[in-house]
Parts: sequence; C-alpha cells; structure tokens
Amino acid sequence: MCRSIKTLRPPVLPDEATDDDIHAAALQYVRKVSGFRAPAAHNREVFDRAVAAVAEATAELLGGLEVRGRSARPAGPTGPA
Repeated sequence: MCRSIKTLRPPVLPDEATDDDIHAAALQYVRKVSGFRAPAAHNREVFDRAVAAVAEATAELLGGLEVRGRSARPAGPTGPA
C-alpha cells in the first residue's frame, strides 16, 4: 500500500504513537486512496473529514490492541463528560 505509513504499535514504534503520528498516517492513507496530495478547494471538506475519520479509527484500533498482554496505547481520560 503506502510505504510512507509506518507501524504505530509497540514494539515496532519504541514509544506510544502520538496524535501527530496518527494524523500523519491518516493523511498519507487518504492521499494514497484519493490520488490527491492536496485536494482542490471543492474537495477540501470531504478530504479533511476522511482524514479525521481515519485518524479516529486508527486511534480506536491502537487503543484496543493488546501487545504482549498490555494495552498498546493508554485509554483516554475517564470521568464525567
């Protein structure tokens, strides 16, 4: 697929994936699938929504993975919303 996207889970990534890491991977994915490095103005909104959706799905995936019996990424803050 896209060789620019790196594996974001431990132990491949020595530290936890940051939000910036996740966003960068999502952006690369959407660029590859859409065929646009930078979309035209009339496609910007749908492009940005796709990046956000892929980033959210990626964070959910990483948060749910168990690597060697531990969570790959700590759960977000808990408490009242």
